[in-house]
Amino acid sequence: MLIITIKQGKEKSLLERQPWIYASAVEKVDGRPDERFKPGATALVQSSSGKFLARAAYSPKSQIRARVWSFDPHEAIDHALIKRRVKTALDLRFGGKTHAAETLLPLIVGEADGLPGLLVDYCAQGPGYLICQFQAAGVDAWKVAIVQSLVAGTGCPNVYERSDELIRKGEGLAVTPGPLAGDEPPEQVILLEKGIRVAVDLCTGERHKIR
Repeated sequence: MLIITIKQGKEKSLLERQPWIYASAVEKVDGRPDERFKPGATALVQSSSGKFLARAAYSPKSQIRARVWSFDPHEAIDHALIKRRVKTALDLRFGGKTHAAETLLPLIVGEADGLPGLLVDYCAQGPGYLICQFQAAGVDAWKVAIVQSLVAGTGCPNVYERSDELIRKGEGLAVTPGPLAGDEPPEQVILLEKGIRVAVDLCTGERHKIR
């Protein structure tokens, strides 16, 4: 496992449970060369005195050098954790509720759900579509597990990845829009946003008002 050592005096934000670790706060990164250049690798984060601070997803090319998965020294970063966090988010916003076809429902909201950099919206039109944005190296590395958990938790067969070129390149990630499961969304859906009818391209996020 990688070990990220934080500069003396820079650990305050982590002690306050803030989930981002900026490059300017990192003293050194120890580990095998293949891990030190691998986006999304799990790293143990420690203070300059060697005290455990967190486990985080490492992003060697981003100014946000790591994003915290857990502040618990006993919590493993594995498939079970990803599955639990997806399920918790879905139980909160999706399970047992009626979903209007005219609205885009946020299901996962990044750090708020313990899945830093992951955004997932649900469109109930037609067979239903899950629109995912993997905006950080950690969640990108767990993409398969996340998609499997989303499909299992919602019953929606169609999952599409929307890629923001600027964000993903800043994370050192390839820009890879396209279906991750099932079919691609239609070119345009009509949604209601604050009472206004809007034509939305689910694949790109582009929208315009309907006169």
